[in-house]
Amino acid sequence: MAKLKIKLVKSLNGRLDAHIATAKSLGLMRINKETVQPDNPQTQGKIRQIGYLVQVSEVQ
Repeated sequence: MAKLKIKLVKSLNGRLDAHIATAKSLGLMRINKETVQPDNPQTQGKIRQIGYLVQVSEVQ
């Protein structure tokens, strides 16, 4: 199964509560924090919602 590396590159300060909750559900609480998540529709939806805050790359 494919995996995605997701990195928080912008601050959560002043963001919508829903976007902060989405970042926390991915395990991203601080800038430059990285997490590896499975590439599935649920993760893709979360990335789509907070795409302006994160950087995504595929894990080999």
